[in-house]
Amino acid sequence: MLSNKISLTGVKPTGTPHFGNLLGAFYPVVRMSDEAKKTYVFIADLHALNAVKDREFIHKNTYEIAATYLALGINLEKAILFRQSDIPEVYQLATLLMNVTPKGLMNRAHAYKASVDKNLAKGEDADAGINMGLYTYPILMAADILLYNSDVVPVGQDQKQHVEFARDIAGSFNYIYGKDLLTSPEPIIPEDAATVPGLDGRKMSKSYNNYIPIFAPEKELRKLIMKIITDSKLPEEPKDPEESTIFHLYRAFANEAQTEELRQRFIKGGLGYGEAKQILFEAINEKIAPAREKYYDLMAHTEQIDAILADGAAKAREEAKKTLARVLKAMLG
Repeated sequence: MLSNKISLTGVKPTGTPHFGNLLGAFYPVVRMSDEAKKTYVFIADLHALNAVKDREFIHKNTYEIAATYLALGINLEKAILFRQSDIPEVYQLATLLMNVTPKGLMNRAHAYKASVDKNLAKGEDADAGINMGLYTYPILMAADILLYNSDVVPVGQDQKQHVEFARDIAGSFNYIYGKDLLTSPEPIIPEDAATVPGLDGRKMSKSYNNYIPIFAPEKELRKLIMKIITDSKLPEEPKDPEESTIFHLYRAFANEAQTEELRQRFIKGGLGYGEAKQILFEAINEKIAPAREKYYDLMAHTEQIDAILADGAAKAREEAKKTLARVLKAMLG
C-alpha cells in the first residue's frame, strides 16, 4: 500500500522521451501520483551535467519531460514536479553526505565500473575521461532521495543500486549522528516490468536509435511503426506473437480482449505484417492523441511549464530546508 508512503522519482533530461520511457517510467509515476501520500518528481538536470555539456539541449529536454508528465495527467494535487537545480539544498546535502560515504562504495558504482572497464579494454588509463560528477553521482542521487524523507523509490533493476547506496549512506549517517535522522528508502521494482522492444527488436534506446518518441506527430508515428523489423514469413503463415515486436508493443496499449484477438490472428495465420503494423499504429494513436495535443500546447507555451516547475520547487524546498537543518544541526551544532 502506497497511501501512507512518500515516493520520489527523477528523470534525466538527456533525450526526447520515448515509448520505453513511457511504459517503464512515465505511466507508473502518473499512477503513483494518485496512489501515494505524496510523490516528488524531479527533472535531474544536475545529473545530466556529467555527460551533457550543451545547456540548450538540457533546457529543451527539461521542458519535454515536464510537458510529458503534465500531458499524461500527473496529479498535481498530490505530486510535486520540479527541476532538480532549483533546490539549492540538494547541493548542500550532497556535500555533507560525502563526509560519511566510504570511497569504496563509490568504487562499486555500476556506471563508474563500466567506464573503467571500457577504458581498460581500449588500453587507456582506468580513469580517462571520468569526471567527479560521474564518480560522485550516487551521492548526489542519495541527497535527492534523502532530502524529502522518501519512503519508496520506483526504479528499474539496473537502478536498484542507487537506492541501496542511499540506504547505506543514510545508515552510516544515522549510526554516527543519531538514529532515524534520515529516512532509509526502499526500492520498488515492478514485478511486471519488461524490456520494451525498439524498431530493430533490441531494447528501445536512444543509444541504438531504435526508439519511437512518445508524442511523435501522427504521420511520423505511422512511418516509424512501419519501419519495425520483422521476419520473412508470408501473411498466410502462422507466427509466434511472443517473438514479435509488433505484438509486444500492441499488448502495452490494447485491452485484454484486443490483445487476445491479435494473438489468435498471429497464431492462426492470415495476418500480414503490414496489416499488423497498421493495427498497432491505430491502437497507439488512439490512446496517445489526446495527451499529444496537450503536450504540443504546453510546448508552445513554456511559460506555463516554468510556473508549474517554480511552484513545485517552492513546495519541495519546504521539506528540503527541514531535512538540511536537521542534518546541519547534527553535524555542526
